[in-house]
Amino acid sequence: MKQQRMHYCSTRAGVQGLSFRDVLFSGYAADGGMFMPETIPSLSPETLLTWSRLSYQQLLCEICSLYIPEQEIPRHDLEGLISQALSSFSIPEAVRLVQLKDSLSILELFHGETLAFKDLAMSCTSQFLQYFLRKDGKRATILVGTSGDTGGSAIRSVLGLSEVDIVVVFPRRRITRVQERQMTTSIADNVHVFAADGTSDDIDVPLRKLFADPDLVLHHGLMSLNSVNWSRILVQLAHFLFAYLQLSMPQAKGDALPVLEVLVPTGGAGNITAGYIMKLMGIPLRLVAMVNSNDIVHRALQSGDFSMSDSVKQTLAPAIDIQDPYNMERVFWLLSGRDGVMVKSLMEEFQRTHKLTLPASLHQQLCEVLSSGSVSDDGILEAMRRCWQDNHYLICPHTAVGVWQHYHTPIRPGENRCCIATASPAKFQEVVQKAGLTLELPEAVQALDTLETRYEVLERSDDWESKLRRHIESISSMRRLGAAAETRD
Repeated sequence: MKQQRMHYCSTRAGVQGLSFRDVLFSGYAADGGMFMPETIPSLSPETLLTWSRLSYQQLLCEICSLYIPEQEIPRHDLEGLISQALSSFSIPEAVRLVQLKDSLSILELFHGETLAFKDLAMSCTSQFLQYFLRKDGKRATILVGTSGDTGGSAIRSVLGLSEVDIVVVFPRRRITRVQERQMTTSIADNVHVFAADGTSDDIDVPLRKLFADPDLVLHHGLMSLNSVNWSRILVQLAHFLFAYLQLSMPQAKGDALPVLEVLVPTGGAGNITAGYIMKLMGIPLRLVAMVNSNDIVHRALQSGDFSMSDSVKQTLAPAIDIQDPYNMERVFWLLSGRDGVMVKSLMEEFQRTHKLTLPASLHQQLCEVLSSGSVSDDGILEAMRRCWQDNHYLICPHTAVGVWQHYHTPIRPGENRCCIATASPAKFQEVVQKAGLTLELPEAVQALDTLETRYEVLERSDDWESKLRRHIESISSMRRLGAAAETRD
């Protein structure tokens, strides 16, 4: 495929013409928006047929090469970076499709070091970072807020790297013990972990303010590894394409491509955004955004009510206990015909009031490309039990949010159905036991309880923005002093 030079812009119209490197080393755009490619490539049936013979790793290279120009990362280098990123996964292909009873397939994305789907995009993104930092002789400070899995995955991807410091903030007492200890036991000079007395949405507020300070971003090389970062979304495109080529492409007849329904456990909406982009690229996907009791995405689809509830509800699927699904801004931008002025107005109102009624035309367009469902804690346990009873296959509570839909909605004739499995059940032993099921914990998970921990608490009464700002500034000061000392030596 002939590649045009890809550029990136903000969803709020204030920034355009940026390179992949520019957006890789960014968080939110200076105008508060999120970065997106200025053009979306399309894939022909002929290309899909050719690609259906590729491995997941090869497919990921093809997708990334569409959005990362050869001038920035030459193809040979790109292949090497992706190969290195996936080398630590516990299975050769990095991902696995499992076919269960009643035409349900599960796409296992949890075979990385922290047993979560985020390891896939995080490991690739960290390789891209190292490539540019070493090439330019520069440093970066990564700032990450997490609802559970992102923090541990981000830390593991850059642990011990001399070119990077990482600051991670997690919601204290709102994640599982395994999720917490994967962060607090990762002790290295470049790792800085904070436990905040609040929700993941509370954490996002000061982080947005820090990223909106251009001087702080510039002077300290501040960047994000949340799915705010376009590189995370980019890698997640391959999940949907791989599932489609494996499950539905064999049934294709000429240019007539069959539809694949994908059940997507949804929190920050990064995966659902990636799925919609693949749909725009020509893959016939029927996307179902599945949420827990934090149901803002479901309410937006049902009635156009894109408003936060009074508080984030703690559920058995904590990684999607989110009331600000920030990646929906990217979906709104695409649906609106890339109308950055409208998106800016809508999202600034949402950030100011935490309430938004979608314009009728935008709501209608959203309903044409997505459907949704909401699942209670009882529904999560029900889906976990039934999946085990029917298949002797154990799923995590987040995957159960998707699988619940399978047990309550029949598959349309002629379609396949796939559920994204976002994490290993080994990370959620308490929920597995609550469902009346058992599992044998991997040795690496058992060992977490024996390791030393290190973290700092952000009390509810603290000024989180100021405290994090001072810490970021102190990191840079220490690194400059260290560099000066090495120069003198």
